[in-house]
Amino acid sequence: MDQHDAILSRLLDLHPKKIDLSLGRIERLLDAMGRPDLALPPTIHVAGTNGKGSTLAFLRAALEASAARVHVYTSPHLLRFNERIRLAAPGGGKLVDDDALKDALELCERANGARPITFFEVTTAAAFHLFANTPADWLLLETGLGGRFDATNVIAAPKAAIVTSVSLDHQEFLGDTIEKIAYEKAGIFKRGVPAIIGFQPDGARDVLSREARRVGAPAVVADRDFHIHEENGRLVFEDERGLLDLPAPRLPGRHQHQNAAAAIAALRAVAPEVPTSAIDAGLLNADWPARLQRITRGHVVDLAPPGAEIWIDGGHNEDGGRVLAEAMAEFEEKAPRALMLICGAQTTKDVSALLRHFAGLAREVIAVPVEGEHKSWPPEEVAAASRAQGVPARAAGSVEQALELVRATSFARPPRILIAGSLYLAASVLALNGSRIE
Repeated sequence: MDQHDAILSRLLDLHPKKIDLSLGRIERLLDAMGRPDLALPPTIHVAGTNGKGSTLAFLRAALEASAARVHVYTSPHLLRFNERIRLAAPGGGKLVDDDALKDALELCERANGARPITFFEVTTAAAFHLFANTPADWLLLETGLGGRFDATNVIAAPKAAIVTSVSLDHQEFLGDTIEKIAYEKAGIFKRGVPAIIGFQPDGARDVLSREARRVGAPAVVADRDFHIHEENGRLVFEDERGLLDLPAPRLPGRHQHQNAAAAIAALRAVAPEVPTSAIDAGLLNADWPARLQRITRGHVVDLAPPGAEIWIDGGHNEDGGRVLAEAMAEFEEKAPRALMLICGAQTTKDVSALLRHFAGLAREVIAVPVEGEHKSWPPEEVAAASRAQGVPARAAGSVEQALELVRATSFARPPRILIAGSLYLAASVLALNGSRIE
């Protein structure tokens, strides 16, 4: 157990009995800490339902390739809490070390006392303290939930605000329509700050554009102000400043072209000094674990049929299911293999909406529970949901058992295995595999 785990456990106990979405608790804590949020480096703030982390990964890789020093704040973590806070360092950022994290958390704990505060709020305050006290050229800041009342939205004057793809998720907090959710995400827009609006469903784009106009944020809108297309296996980006002929992103899946485009649009708006060569390097070097990540060695690979192709992804909503299915269909077209989907999901997620995209694509779903404190759908219910969507399914008690079932199945050639439905499931697979995140 890391030395800061006991502090994190105590902070969890301060969670309010009822969550009222507001910035009051974190503002009170930041006041008690001397307002580290007012001493942060230039910040690019990112909200959205899907694609936030990947967009940040492209931004970080491009900025670091230009020799900039970059802080990054993301959530949730996969294997250990330190992953949420990456501090700028010579030659590229490093995850916060245990000692620095422990000191920052203890500072927050003393400043807050026993007053109710959410885990995300108090840990965001700890991150701001670390970011304010470590020299950097940029801070890349990801919202946790929504935007308007997200703890990160105490930032009064970012350099740019990006909203990536908006879809249905966290409806219990953000609203039950795309338009309501887009309104909450648009809460990060600020007067005079460029608002980068990524590729969106029509309803979301309309709301985001309206809110940008309302607050006086100059909008840079996908498919209006910047465009992308593929040509000869490369990504072509075009805006009013001209055309960029770029390598295809290292992160697999067509949806990553759109995330990369949002990152490029933001750089063109607020960091025009970043050369095209650094953007090239950003596309080729971006790394974002558990997002269509291929596993090629480790314990999970040993459990699978010899020669199987294994992918993991944290996609957990309908839009995540759609882009995953599109990626798998593209893989199938290039190199046909039977697709076996190992799927587990939390009870707060509409697993049927995710699974419907795999009808006619997956040979079979093997449903598994999601480990940890987050309540997951029983595998039998996930399997029933899969069959209702027209995909044959079985239930298993664990990922290991699911891989045993795949191994016992006959295939003309080694299968393609996708493990998806929850970031927590992806995290447990990485842990089972013995993977590390640096």
